[in-house]
Amino acid sequence: MNSRERLLASLRHQEPDRVPIDLGSTTSSGVSALAYDALMRTLGRTEPTRVYDVVQQIAQPSEAILDRFGVDVIGVSRAYDTEDTDWYDLKLPGGVQVQFPTWFHAERNPDGSLAARARDGTLIGSMPNGATFFDEVHFPYLEGYPPDGTFKGLGEAMASTTWGAFPASPWSHASEPDFWRGLRERTLALRASTDRALVVAATGKLFEWGTFLRRMDNFLMDLVQAPAEVERFLDALLERQLPVLEKLCQAVGDLVDVIRFGDDLGMDSGPLLSPRMYRRIFKPRHKLLCDTVRKYTGVAICLHSCGSIYALLPDLIEAGFEAFNPVQTSSRDMDPGRLKREFGGQVTFWGGGADTRFVLNRASPAEVKEHVRRNLDVLAPGGGYVFNAVHNILPDVPPENIVAMFDAVLEYGGS
Repeated sequence: MNSRERLLASLRHQEPDRVPIDLGSTTSSGVSALAYDALMRTLGRTEPTRVYDVVQQIAQPSEAILDRFGVDVIGVSRAYDTEDTDWYDLKLPGGVQVQFPTWFHAERNPDGSLAARARDGTLIGSMPNGATFFDEVHFPYLEGYPPDGTFKGLGEAMASTTWGAFPASPWSHASEPDFWRGLRERTLALRASTDRALVVAATGKLFEWGTFLRRMDNFLMDLVQAPAEVERFLDALLERQLPVLEKLCQAVGDLVDVIRFGDDLGMDSGPLLSPRMYRRIFKPRHKLLCDTVRKYTGVAICLHSCGSIYALLPDLIEAGFEAFNPVQTSSRDMDPGRLKREFGGQVTFWGGGADTRFVLNRASPAEVKEHVRRNLDVLAPGGGYVFNAVHNILPDVPPENIVAMFDAVLEYGGS
């Protein structure tokens, strides 16, 4: 099997020749620039560390690293910023040399921290010394939703948040002339150059945009105190997002293998909202997103959602999501055995292979390999599984543990 065949077989719930592997196909399945830089030095690699997700400081793995770890899936993001001139050198707080894309300009403060500003000069992101990502510091709807209830300025408000102003490719290039034609041409070239499966990130965040614009505490209270206002806001979001999603499906729906949405709905102890509230407010709108994809293409639909989402899974599946990442196994009710028993025949679990919070960063390489082997024994049988660590590999993960993790998949992940 080649890589694409391997991933597609697993998505069809067939056992491939070995478990398909992901590293960096999405902004939630990658590796911190700091951890990646240390990994490169350990492996004796000299390619630059390129930060393609500037908010989270996530590196784009080189082809050599993808080959070394047997990675089977990549993002369409790799079709952009392909020239050396698309990048510039910058030292992160702490002195690590990396490269940033030229469309992003960080300001270094006298104390060494970094600042990120919107086009109008508003400070929207800050990375203090010792931090490893940009914190959002500007919430456009902090004082409330637009008083006229029309949301005419929603696009401008979204563009003055870190996630709206600095999206990863291809969306960082969405304002370029003839973006859609260019996206198709670049994706065609990428498809022709690799046998790896392709993932494209879609618009369609709902819950998260409430937290980006209103701030988490306010938006959670809105769900209880002003649900009608929240629904008007979500419908305004969909009015912007659905036409973009349609164009995305028309442009590359026949070229990619997975469309990935992201909407964090969980925390350690359970969902951020009750299943009843999810069904009433979010499920119909998530279904509309999934139905739109289905109207144009038959690709797999993946949802990234952190935390404990066990209680929401039946409704998320009914809404149309077919694969779930990152499978945060350290959260309540997210035991991999339970997930596989109850939902493994219906969906693909994309992640859960190594706990980045308690194991990958603290254990010995031998312990990491055993941890990965146990998770593979549970999640891999019968297909419906893509190996990935639980979310991005963080800066405190030793490079030898990253190597041990992927070596374990290649050693134990065969059928």
